[in-house]
Amino acid sequence: MTREELSLEEYSFSRVINTSEKKFSSKDQPSDVDLAACFYSFFQREHFLPPNDEPEPLKTPEEDRRQALDKSLSKLSYLETAGKEHIEEYLRHQYRRNFQANTIRGSYTALSCFFRFLKEIGRGGIKEITKTDLEAFVEHEQDKGIKISTVKLRLAQLKAFLRFMIDKGDISEDVFPWNLTIKMPEPLPRAMHPEDVDKLLAVKGSVRDRAMVLLLLRTGMRIGELLRTRVIDVNMEEQKILIYEGEKNQRGRVVYFSDDSKAALEAWIKERKQWHELIFYGLKGRPLSYQAARMMFVKYLDKAGFSHKGYTLHALRHTYATDLINARIPLECLEKLMGHTSLEVTRRYARLTDKTREEEYFKAMAIIERGERNGYDQCDRELQTILEKAQLLPPYTQELPEHP
Repeated sequence: MTREELSLEEYSFSRVINTSEKKFSSKDQPSDVDLAACFYSFFQREHFLPPNDEPEPLKTPEEDRRQALDKSLSKLSYLETAGKEHIEEYLRHQYRRNFQANTIRGSYTALSCFFRFLKEIGRGGIKEITKTDLEAFVEHEQDKGIKISTVKLRLAQLKAFLRFMIDKGDISEDVFPWNLTIKMPEPLPRAMHPEDVDKLLAVKGSVRDRAMVLLLLRTGMRIGELLRTRVIDVNMEEQKILIYEGEKNQRGRVVYFSDDSKAALEAWIKERKQWHELIFYGLKGRPLSYQAARMMFVKYLDKAGFSHKGYTLHALRHTYATDLINARIPLECLEKLMGHTSLEVTRRYARLTDKTREEEYFKAMAIIERGERNGYDQCDRELQTILEKAQLLPPYTQELPEHP
């Protein structure tokens, strides 16, 4: 490139970035200026350097807990209510007992709301509260339009705090709201219809997104567990993933993935940047946020035409459990795969997909629709007569009274 061509190129570039508005001519440039060197120096400026793709080190659970405590205490310092020293003491107590980071954050949120409420009703401190104040707080939260599950969680966090204060002797045990509970509905798990699952998997998405959807669907992992999965946690040969600490209950478990999810995962591993520690990562190797994963799934639902059906990422976990029950997997085995703390939680899926009950219902309904009820009614009446006679007879171990 000649000096004149290079000068004109510089002029065009300056017009684009709006650094010069005056007319430019190569004659204005001194002959001893090295324009190539000027361009090189200009592009070495910080805003033109390529982004640093060096992965950031992942936070350990201990670092996450410490950060949760520090941020909560920082927010607490701006809280203008009486008795906030009790909140600090309780949060530090939770940290010492190795509570999860989300538990510490949730406790701060619930207690800060409660102490603000006490200030609004004119209470001077924690020692002035009554049971009526606690009931009024629950109503106050409900009136704000908060989901009932969130209100119940805040009440549970508040009760834990009050028990801590009672054990320390700071408040009387008479304040504790033993009978204050919130009745929650028991909805059935919301699983995807099999035809909807097929249409969802037929969507053309990125290699990464397809691998995420299939792993959630075939392993039953919670989304938070998948987003924290590291490369070393995956055993491709044995098709299993080690979850060292469950997201919800801190219970470790092993989950397995199918052949189709293995193929999708292998395709993603070929494309991903090998130096990142997480299987699915965000900017600079950071964990993907739940919001990013949710937006990915929403796009999938839009492409499949299911945006109106209300499916969520957690519905993939429900679908996983439902499919396994339909395939006659024992409930005890499913309980371990799902990471449930109680078999009763797993039984909810059995209520959703009880094939035996379904078959018996339609078998009986077919009899009713054919009008064959009379014969069965007669059988029922005969059986009832036999049962009544059996009740009149004394058991064989009972001695008959002597005849006078």
